[in-house]
Amino acid sequence: MKIFRYPSVAADKKLKSIIGRAIDFRKADLQAVTRILNDVKRHGDSAVVRYSRQFDAPDMTAGALTVTPDEMAAAGKKVDRPFVRALNRAAAQIERFHRQQLPKSWIDTHRPGTLLGQMVHPVDAAGVYVPGAKGGSTPLVSSVLMGGIPAKIAGVPKVVMATPPMPSGEISPYLLVAAKKVGVDAVYKMGSAWAIGALAYGTESVPGVNVIVGPGNIYVTLAKKIVAGTVGIDMIAGPSEILILADRTADPRFSAADLLSQAEHDPLASAILVTDDADLAQAVQTEVEEQLLSLARVEIARQSVTAFGAILVVDDLETAIALANRIAPEHLELQVADPMAVAPRLRNAGAVFLGHYTPEPVGDYVAGPNHVLPTAGTARFSSALSVEHFIKKTSLISYSPVAFRKEARDIITLAGVEGLGGHANAIQVRLSGKKND
Repeated sequence: MKIFRYPSVAADKKLKSIIGRAIDFRKADLQAVTRILNDVKRHGDSAVVRYSRQFDAPDMTAGALTVTPDEMAAAGKKVDRPFVRALNRAAAQIERFHRQQLPKSWIDTHRPGTLLGQMVHPVDAAGVYVPGAKGGSTPLVSSVLMGGIPAKIAGVPKVVMATPPMPSGEISPYLLVAAKKVGVDAVYKMGSAWAIGALAYGTESVPGVNVIVGPGNIYVTLAKKIVAGTVGIDMIAGPSEILILADRTADPRFSAADLLSQAEHDPLASAILVTDDADLAQAVQTEVEEQLLSLARVEIARQSVTAFGAILVVDDLETAIALANRIAPEHLELQVADPMAVAPRLRNAGAVFLGHYTPEPVGDYVAGPNHVLPTAGTARFSSALSVEHFIKKTSLISYSPVAFRKEARDIITLAGVEGLGGHANAIQVRLSGKKND
């Protein structure tokens, strides 16, 4: 990773290349995903099976798309106690955090003769997409928890999961045990854009849902973008990113390790350190090079830190805070002496990690807040996946005749300005009539 003095021409150029990684798609990918979605919409199970055979499990059949009760039961016997213990801890803490997000229905009668309010209802069905990293050999259990738990807390009656099968046609037992823990109602062996299409449009085997959440590759992300509007989605997410604000109290080993924890995700991942201590910058640079060699995903991480990584030395913490708000990172770590003094001034971040012993991976797995976060600067206007993604709000409005007459002329005036005579007439006929008074 290179060290830059900020502000400077070189630093600005580097930052623009990083921030400029907007969520973008090639025309060829867009056309390919559109074809897949249309195919699934027209041909249902047969299209899903065809794509599954081509890309995931060569022997997949329509009858095998749904995970059976026997498969669920068998999965429980294939996982060990340490996994179950870790799963239970993570699930409990994620559930506790998300229960605080549950909104309530309310009614307000402060204006005489009126009743105004809001009814909160869960959607009827939600789909959680879980990537099949490395052909299912690295099951992303945390994605099951982060998608399924808030849906269940919201009260969604039917929560289903889609994940690509391994070449054998099986699903990792770790994913199935996690799905059972969360209370997922059905698991489907399907991945990529055809899974998103099946969830959005429904097939003979897969009932359509109202909301689709969960991370995925470019085809999954594009598919979610296309079906948005037909169904709700959580967000359009790009490559992972981390920004660390560090002062002289930071441990360079910790800082380097945390930068690499995100760089190993993807060659497009971004890892940035901002510090007011030049000595720390040099130490972190050295640590990154040394720790990089010990990673199994060394080439991916190296590409990431070379292309989209940087160490920025600033004059003071004020400059660092302003820079963080400009970048609006997915993950923002505060490796500073007093993180609680800095946190309230950070307006744009998906999640903020406070202190030297709160590395980003604690948020990925067990802390409780959701790890599905806005990327590519979208933290400027969007938020983490939450219970609210699975609910909808309906307004309640009631007027008595007296309350109606009190405000009728104002309604007619506003309707007249907008040129909507029918709106005005719906008010006028009630003013002139005597019925139901």
